[in-house]
Amino acid sequence: MRLAILSDTHGLLRPEVLGHLETADAILHGGDINRQSVLDELERYAPLYVVRGNNDKEWAEGLPHDLTVTLGGVTFCMVHNKKEVPADLTGVDVVVFGHSHKYVQEERDGILWLNPGSCGPRRFHQEITMMMAEVADGAVRVEKISIPHPAQA
Repeated sequence: MRLAILSDTHGLLRPEVLGHLETADAILHGGDINRQSVLDELERYAPLYVVRGNNDKEWAEGLPHDLTVTLGGVTFCMVHNKKEVPADLTGVDVVVFGHSHKYVQEERDGILWLNPGSCGPRRFHQEITMMMAEVADGAVRVEKISIPHPAQA
């Protein structure tokens, strides 16, 4: 199973991001979507699992704060802000979060922690990133996707 993992799109779906979604079997979005139209577009590509970010206002009241989903034998816990990860991660293999716009891929205490960074508008002079992951037989292999951008984007 091939997963696209993204966060902090802030209303912008870049063509380079959409190109990666074409190969995804599912999409995980770590919040700060900013518009329903972004979710509508993402759902055209693959089943979508999404959590609400701090910038997702009234339109997103129906989105969950956190979400646990099992895909390909791997259990993912999703939340926008890492500080709000549930205390009990029993049975969780991977935590997906966003908010900081900083790419993170690290294993701690047997759990893989993933922040795909931001693939929306460039902010804080950070790179524009997302992840693609292969999930099979309970294992996850993650690939960092860096999206080129003009200096002013």
